[in-house]
Amino acid sequence: MKLHELTHHTLKTSSLVASMVLGLGLSVQTFAQQPEVNVVTDPSFVPFEMMDQESGEMVGFDMDIIREVADRAGFKINLETMDFNGIIPAVQTGNQEIAIAGITITEERAEIVDFSDPYYDSGLRILVRADNDSVETIEDLAGSSIATKIGSTSHNFLREQFGGDTDITPYPGTSDMFMALLGGSVDAVFYDAPNVGYFAQTRGEGRTKVVGPLYEGQQYGIVFHKGSEWLEPTNEALAAMREDGTYDEIYAKWFGSAADDE
Repeated sequence: MKLHELTHHTLKTSSLVASMVLGLGLSVQTFAQQPEVNVVTDPSFVPFEMMDQESGEMVGFDMDIIREVADRAGFKINLETMDFNGIIPAVQTGNQEIAIAGITITEERAEIVDFSDPYYDSGLRILVRADNDSVETIEDLAGSSIATKIGSTSHNFLREQFGGDTDITPYPGTSDMFMALLGGSVDAVFYDAPNVGYFAQTRGEGRTKVVGPLYEGQQYGIVFHKGSEWLEPTNEALAAMREDGTYDEIYAKWFGSAADDE
């Protein structure tokens, strides 16, 4: 190679390397400049959010959804966990910016926090021990002992349905409810359909069963404190995820079929 050709080649290579380094630097800088947003979840709502014992990280349907939303909306997640009944107050007061924990959209909650567009259709179901053939509907639980979760819409539903005539025991975590059922401390669990169904098919298989219809068709939303700048970008991200098939991929990963197939 002639001297002038070698010089030209060297300059061209140096320019290319410099451009690559500059581009990488800008990418790293852009990521570093992304704001870190506090996001809170409940660590015990399987398969939506749960702790992976091997990695020590939170995994689940909700976790995949919020991480994809964050990537598209342009923020980094600072994830924290707490009991479900403390989540709405934490967002309302601004201690947390965003919450995702299978949170049902209700008019009462919408008065104190903002919700994203719905991202999951749900409802409430009854779970009993496998040998219990006396319960087919919610009315059959009158006079029984029923476990549910503190601060949940299922707890409110039971109180409206039975008043003080039935023993309703609210638990802080879902695992507590299910263990109470298996141990005979309560006659039934009444809670969100996907969580009840997941338990019946996994740890409760052969020992529990889901009975009765779906009560109170509900929708889950991501929660924001009032006036959050991340509400609209989140809605845009959710819409894009449904449009390009990403939502269906995440749904199928955790529930075994595309959302539109159910």
